[in-house]
Amino acid sequence: MGEFELIRQYFQPMADSARQGQLILGPGDDCAIQRVPPGRDLVFSVDTLVEGVHFPPNYPPEYLGWRSLAVAVSDLAAMGADPVCFTLALSLPRAEPEWLAGYSRGLARASAAFDIALAGGDTTRGPLTITLQVHGTVQEGLALQRSGARAGDLVCVTGPLGDAGAALDFLETAAPTDDQQAVLARYHYPEPRLQLGAALVGKASAAIDISDGLLSDLQHILDASGVGAELDADKIPLSPALVALKGNEALSYALSAGDDYQLCLTMADDQLSALDLHVRNQLITIGRIHSEAGLRVKNAENIGSRQGYDHFGRSV
Repeated sequence: MGEFELIRQYFQPMADSARQGQLILGPGDDCAIQRVPPGRDLVFSVDTLVEGVHFPPNYPPEYLGWRSLAVAVSDLAAMGADPVCFTLALSLPRAEPEWLAGYSRGLARASAAFDIALAGGDTTRGPLTITLQVHGTVQEGLALQRSGARAGDLVCVTGPLGDAGAALDFLETAAPTDDQQAVLARYHYPEPRLQLGAALVGKASAAIDISDGLLSDLQHILDASGVGAELDADKIPLSPALVALKGNEALSYALSAGDDYQLCLTMADDQLSALDLHVRNQLITIGRIHSEAGLRVKNAENIGSRQGYDHFGRSV
């Protein structure tokens, strides 16, 4: 199968069926065209997933289709942006129809779920590598950033942590238990917190999505904002499945395992109190920002030696 036939058969239908709007020219030309409405800022991010690094060899392609777009769109959620379109660069060792059908099926499901249109891309021969660039827009001047945390702010997260990291132990389990299936679902089908991120625009002081582990990603906020924080281990949300599977190690997974794609954010007390009840009920307060540098966790007797993910082996 040639490159253009591959695109026509597996990816062009996804682009043709996508809702247009701000994307006024999609695949088929030298470039796509996106129109940014007045009063909006363009927000964009790029993610690369490499077989054997970001997902295991022989990972089911339909899972990969959903997952590859979800982890990229999660960056838009962290900025409070509304998704618009994405591009896909796909490097394949060979054009296998069964793999392509599964991958494009999962990708199309994610595209529809996140309301983000395929704008174009590229295919080439090589080791299995997937690069997606996502575009969104946010109200002008109000994108959530990492640099706005201030002493006294609360530290919040948007849901249980550690499940996706625990799932790595069960990816090849032939007959997973109910608890194993629960954490595997969090790994296979991450859910970007798009609506919640958009609801926090103008209210949260800083935000980041949790891709490399809570402690690692929160540290990025602290570094950018020039502050420190103290977390309360007793308030870190743990799922029943994680506790059942990992016992005393569950907290370590919640603090340091990656791939959860919940949001970690900071917010003043009065801003939290003023939130719509539906939004406020989705936030779990786990600590507070301090003026002194450093990240401390109280009530943590068994954090263990797990560390946040780093591509080049640096301790974080």
